[in-house]
Amino acid sequence: MNLTIHHAFLPHTDPEAALAFYRDVLGFEVRGDVGYEDMRWITVGPAGQPGTSIVLHPPAADPGVTEDERRTVLDLIAKGTYTAITLAADDLDGVFQRLEAAGADVVQEPTDQDYGVRDCAFRDPAGNLIRINQLR
Repeated sequence: MNLTIHHAFLPHTDPEAALAFYRDVLGFEVRGDVGYEDMRWITVGPAGQPGTSIVLHPPAADPGVTEDERRTVLDLIAKGTYTAITLAADDLDGVFQRLEAAGADVVQEPTDQDYGVRDCAFRDPAGNLIRINQLR
C-alpha cells in the first residue's frame, strides 16, 4: 500500500492576507483559487512537490454551523488553538530570518528541543500555528 498526504486544510479569515503570506512569504505555488459567493478556497503548495497541497478555506462554511458555533471557531482560530501544521526546511534559520523580516507573528525562535527536533513556530495571518522542523 502506498499512501501519501494530498491535501491538508487550514482555515483563513482573510483570503488576500493568506495568499500574500503563503505565496509571497513562504514561496508556495498557487494551485487553485476558487470563490463561491463571499467565500474563497485557495490551494497552495511547495514548488517541486505537486502532490502535496494546503487548502486555505473559509472557516465554518458548513451551512449547518450556527452563528454561535461560527464565532467560537473564529475565536479559536484567532487564539491559534484551532489547528496547526508542521512544515520542514533544509535551512531552518534561513526560513526563520525570512519570516521574521516579513513581519510574521513569531511564537518561538529556532530551538533545539529536548525530544531531538530543532524547530521554530509562528502564526499565519488567521492565527493558525505553523511549526517548521529542521530536516536532518
